[in-house]
Amino acid sequence: MLRQFVESDIENVFKGLSDPNIIQYYGVSYHTLAETQAQMRFFADLLEYETGIWWAVCSLDNTFYGAGGLNSLSKEHKKAEIGFWLFTDYWGQGIMGEAMPLICHYGFEHLGLHRIEGLVETDNLNCKNAMKKLNFIHEGTMKDCEIKNGKFISLDIYAKFKNR
Repeated sequence: MLRQFVESDIENVFKGLSDPNIIQYYGVSYHTLAETQAQMRFFADLLEYETGIWWAVCSLDNTFYGAGGLNSLSKEHKKAEIGFWLFTDYWGQGIMGEAMPLICHYGFEHLGLHRIEGLVETDNLNCKNAMKKLNFIHEGTMKDCEIKNGKFISLDIYAKFKNR
């Protein structure tokens, strides 16, 4: 199930985005619950400024698994970037295989997107495998395009298109 974030989700968001295994390939991390409020504002700002939407990914009985959504939404170019993370206890259980198609469907059908892209660190083999399983097309690699922890990293570009 995908649902909007509520203020009480901050503890789960902090738990996820302070876990070294999760944040290894994720763009942000937090050291305190108070710092995590910035991520909660990010989720709210996406909606307010219509630049994307992220959801809490949960079971039907509301067990929090992680988060996923769309950001960097361009209405002009009809595209957005997909992202997600899960608590490590739920890795390999097919949860993202269920959640990602829901996110893509929302983007294509409700936001009018033509393209959903994923930027994946080249070393993130689990995510790259998930993108392939979900029928995202590998378009190429941007070599040494960002600096992380003082080192250049490369990003693989994946894309999924409406009606393809």
